[in-house]
Amino acid sequence: MSELTLNAKPDSYRHDPEYAAGRADAYDDTRTLTLAQLADRAALYAEHAHLLRALGYADRVLEMRMEHAAVTAAETELAHTDHAGSAA
Repeated sequence: MSELTLNAKPDSYRHDPEYAAGRADAYDDTRTLTLAQLADRAALYAEHAHLLRALGYADRVLEMRMEHAAVTAAETELAHTDHAGSAA
């Protein structure tokens, strides 16, 4: 009995030009759109654009959301520790 062997790597799509174009579109849109608007546009890409372009766009939007959450958490922690010493 033989096993099925796949030659393609699971993330080989990341080198596709359509995927890169989707990420580039999201990068360009950050100059004029908010994160909520970017998420809405990612949904439109998912419905109407090439699948890999939509995936690239959505991946970049997700990365931006995670970056925003990390910065917000760090700034909140910093603000909390700055005010903790002045309360005494």
